[in-house]
Amino acid sequence: MSDDVALSGIPLTMLWTLHNRGSEVKRADAVLTDPDCERLYDTIAFDYERTFGRPDGTHAVRSARFDEALRPWLADHPGATVVELAAGLETQFQRCDDGAVHWLCVDVPEAIEIRSRFLPPSQRCRYLPISALDLTWLNDVDPTHGVFVTAQGLFMYFEPDDVRRLVTVILERFPGVELMFDTIPPWFSRKTMRGFHKTPDYLAPPMPWGVRRSEIAALLRSWSPAVEEVTVSSYGPSHGPLATTLPLFAALPILRDIPPAIVRVRSR
Repeated sequence: MSDDVALSGIPLTMLWTLHNRGSEVKRADAVLTDPDCERLYDTIAFDYERTFGRPDGTHAVRSARFDEALRPWLADHPGATVVELAAGLETQFQRCDDGAVHWLCVDVPEAIEIRSRFLPPSQRCRYLPISALDLTWLNDVDPTHGVFVTAQGLFMYFEPDDVRRLVTVILERFPGVELMFDTIPPWFSRKTMRGFHKTPDYLAPPMPWGVRRSEIAALLRSWSPAVEEVTVSSYGPSHGPLATTLPLFAALPILRDIPPAIVRVRSR
């Protein structure tokens, strides 16, 4: 098995997130424990720092938050189905597998090909090589014991109408579904649309969908009457000044819309 990868555009961001998670789990004070992520980070031949710059642990914080939400839900829904949109090289199944969950990883073919090389599918962790916007993936979901859909680092790359259409169909197709995703603020969306060079060697893909944290709940409710509950929280780097001041950003309305956010929605 070759340990190098060839990706571009949005699929390349799977290595950006791996860089932030993999470097974090190596720390003695890591916010995330993930031996499979560390293995991938060390195995794949790629110049992470040249391409993406110094890591800040943001994506490790995001993964940890998703785990914190999913684990108790799985305990209450044995044998349920988790759908991971834009799975990339995320290792949440490996971290949260309770021995009964049925997992479906959905991602574009080139991402699934890379994932399959380093994280082979199994009977309870299946892979589907299609875009999340190809709604045929919903037909592969067994809702019998409950459905939890995650989308880490995905919706911001879609046009606003596509996000609305995808979120609405998920909420209305599976009553009681839990949907969890992250968002970026409008100021950062505009930055990427103008051309955001993360480093001299990496131009981040455009991210057309940005939304203010303070407006997320109302926006989702305007999209569908199926929305039962919405919770929103900010997140940021794992360590350093920005990490310690994040509670201040969340507490002050004038600052609340600056950081990225994590959203959890439950349908009726």
